[in-house]
Amino acid sequence: EGLDVRDPETMESLPADGASLGEVMFRGNVVMRGYLKNPKATQAAFAGGWFRSGDLGVKHPDGYIQLKDRSKDIIISGGENIFPGEVESVLETHPDILQALVVPVEDEIKGTKPVAFVVRRPGAAIDEEGVKRHALANAPALLLADEASAARHGLKPRARVVGMATAGVPPRVMGIGPAPATRKVLQRTGLPLEQMDVI
Repeated sequence: EGLDVRDPETMESLPADGASLGEVMFRGNVVMRGYLKNPKATQAAFAGGWFRSGDLGVKHPDGYIQLKDRSKDIIISGGENIFPGEVESVLETHPDILQALVVPVEDEIKGTKPVAFVVRRPGAAIDEEGVKRHALANAPALLLADEASAARHGLKPRARVVGMATAGVPPRVMGIGPAPATRKVLQRTGLPLEQMDVI
């Protein structure tokens, strides 16, 4: 019986210091027995005797568990882990940005790198260099391994945007409208196309 933040490799409980990042895991009589007709997925999810949620978080001294991101959403760029949700939160503090989404795209040097899709506030104009300066000034260097990692937050669904971004078709590049094929994909996400930029 329990809920904990643990190291996914060693399965050791992490300290309640509000900084040690691990996977949120739980076990007990309220946890499912397994995935229907999928023993392989069940075995992976319960490896180590705890149910692995896939959520990354930290434990605070008062027992509060703060979720940081999903383990499958981490972008590994040049050997550094970039947490899209954290970068998105920083970008959304910029006065001209309404919403942001950070996704990985292939990079010849780093393997992958983050790309930010941002929805600007009505009437606002996005200055790419200004947004980069804002992100670098307001986020730990760990989050910005790429010189200009940028934004997200409530934009969904991530999988559709990742698929579109990795196809090499950005929705908008600093004032140039999206290509017709990209426009169709983005319309399905419900994003306001007329206010979207890529950084």
